[in-house]
Amino acid sequence: MKNVLIPLAPGFEEIETITVVDILRRSGARVSIAGIVDGVIEGSRGVKIIADESINNINSEKFDLMILHGGQPGTDNLKKDPRVTTLLNEMYSKKKLIGAICAAPIILEENGLLIKRKRTSHPSVKEILSCDLYKEERVVVDQNIITSRSPGTAMEFAFKLVEILFGVDRVLLVNKGVLANI
Repeated sequence: MKNVLIPLAPGFEEIETITVVDILRRSGARVSIAGIVDGVIEGSRGVKIIADESINNINSEKFDLMILHGGQPGTDNLKKDPRVTTLLNEMYSKKKLIGAICAAPIILEENGLLIKRKRTSHPSVKEILSCDLYKEERVVVDQNIITSRSPGTAMEFAFKLVEILFGVDRVLLVNKGVLANI
């Protein structure tokens, strides 16, 4: 069983979050949505979610992959939460997988996790991440760091995470029911 952590902050991008959670759960991953606030968490478009658990109860040792969602002010809320920063740095120091979509790669940048790493992001934050390693590709993988661009790339991002966790055969199996254009 592969365990995935998704910290959830007010202002999260709904498509990026729900698509990734859904595809990973269909693949057999155990996905824990960990709220950085208690109760109902509202996304950037008004969709409301109740997290599976509080981020206060999370131990990075249990997880194979941590994913940071985009959305505003969701990304900013994740970025300023010290518990998210601690978990992110623990995962990175153990060479575990880290995914970030849309504006969330700026959190990786600000924590020094993109040094000498290829990356992508939403065009609105490109200048923050811009370097000779910035790519315009929809999903970019560099060792244990996986980045993606936007709500429109969420399905590709999710299936790339499935491929990394479980292999191409699992991607094909899950996609028999989903019928994504991947």
